[in-house]
Amino acid sequence: MTSESRLAARPRLLLRVVGAGLLIATAAVHLDLYVTGYNTIPTIGPLFLFQVIVGFGLGLAVLATGSRLAAAAGALFALSTLGGYLLTVQFGLFGFREVRTTAGIVAGLLEVLAFVALGVLAATPGGAPGRQSSLATRNPLIGRAESGVGGAQAGLGAAVVSVVALGLLAGALAGAGGAASAGNSGTGTAAQASGGGLRTASVHGTTVLTNSTGKTLYWFAPDTPSRSVCNGSCADYWPPVGGPLTASPGVHGTFGTIHRTDGSVQETYNGHPLYTYVGDSAPGQANGNNLNLNGGLWHEVVVTG
Repeated sequence: MTSESRLAARPRLLLRVVGAGLLIATAAVHLDLYVTGYNTIPTIGPLFLFQVIVGFGLGLAVLATGSRLAAAAGALFALSTLGGYLLTVQFGLFGFREVRTTAGIVAGLLEVLAFVALGVLAATPGGAPGRQSSLATRNPLIGRAESGVGGAQAGLGAAVVSVVALGLLAGALAGAGGAASAGNSGTGTAAQASGGGLRTASVHGTTVLTNSTGKTLYWFAPDTPSRSVCNGSCADYWPPVGGPLTASPGVHGTFGTIHRTDGSVQETYNGHPLYTYVGDSAPGQANGNNLNLNGGLWHEVVVTG
């Protein structure tokens, strides 16, 4: 290999490693989200698993081969994954609307960066300058693909798309629900679900406590009657129930309140701080029941008597 070809290969090697690493990182974030709750969400859960498998696969393919085709597929996949996230945050998807979380923001930024690196890699010529493979010589389409569009043009195109993507990401997150809890940063307030008029509903043959919109309420095993230990990203997925609460006729039990670490008030029932679960997209669901997530077991609030 000549010194000229070695110099030409260095930027591609850097893009190859960085792009593959970013794609694998986004898959790892989605894997963590999947195993910590998203696997219970209908349709969305399987889509997360699909993203994990394809993300790892494409990342390894780019890393192993440096193929411009694999890079192009990875760039488009990163962009489509970001698009799905923006749709879910802004409008909802398959009956589920995402909340604003640190993990979601990190994944979105990684996807933009992965698109930039892989997009430039896919558009940058490979091999020694002026050389084409024998297959490219026989097939003009492959020849044009191997020739690329040039680093400057590729960089400009990727930059334009990435700026637009970042703008859409910022806009979607600005209008999304949820916020960082004081449990992580020392500032801010955890998102809270309204309790309103509590009532009961039969979910899978069990009478459970619900909020005013019919969403199942949960209690967290590690909590105490005076303290919630669900903070940070935990509270993004299990929004604490705020008040004031009123109980519909026939709902019996002891109601109270606690003060969370961020200063907000959380309602309790029979000594258990109350939560809803983002995995429940409609009344009559209890997808969070008996999940072992965020450091302990979650249970639906069962009403007896």
